[in-house]
Amino acid sequence: MDSYLVTERLVLRRFTADDAELLIELDSDPAVMRYLSGGEPTAPDVIRERYLPNILAGYEKWDGDFGLFAAHEKDGGAFIGWFILRPAPDGPLDEVELGYRLRRASWGKGYATEGSRGLLHKAFTQLGVRMVWADTMTVNRGSRKIMEKVGMSFVGSVPLPADMVMIDGAEHGGVRYETTKEQWERQ
Repeated sequence: MDSYLVTERLVLRRFTADDAELLIELDSDPAVMRYLSGGEPTAPDVIRERYLPNILAGYEKWDGDFGLFAAHEKDGGAFIGWFILRPAPDGPLDEVELGYRLRRASWGKGYATEGSRGLLHKAFTQLGVRMVWADTMTVNRGSRKIMEKVGMSFVGSVPLPADMVMIDGAEHGGVRYETTKEQWERQ
């Protein structure tokens, strides 16, 4: 397995064209999709024809440094979900988004925190990143707690995308957390 990042318990790797079923399974769980689509699964053809090609194109666009990465348990190799570390579509390369989507069976095991910490370290020590940001729904307390655990600070409210207004809790909007290299180095 060609690894992008290895932590104590996780291996992150680039997705391949053969990984559509992993993404389809992940996005078919209503609990996983609760704060993304209100629990509606992503259609398999959308994953195969749009999402996965976009993921693969991202590796080319950013020379493999940034993108969406499959996460597996180091012991046994089970797929647990994905992590993202990438700039906004037309954003500067030194300001990147951090995020994750994990299978429900992997919740509560500290994987989101561990993977996020590893990605912050890589971003600030190897990739020349100046600032990392993350957005979530205001009501997504689990993700907010992880952002705080890894040293990110709440910086303000953000509007939700139009396709998220039907999700329970959308009336509270979204939130943004950030950390800079300097803040991270002080922790």
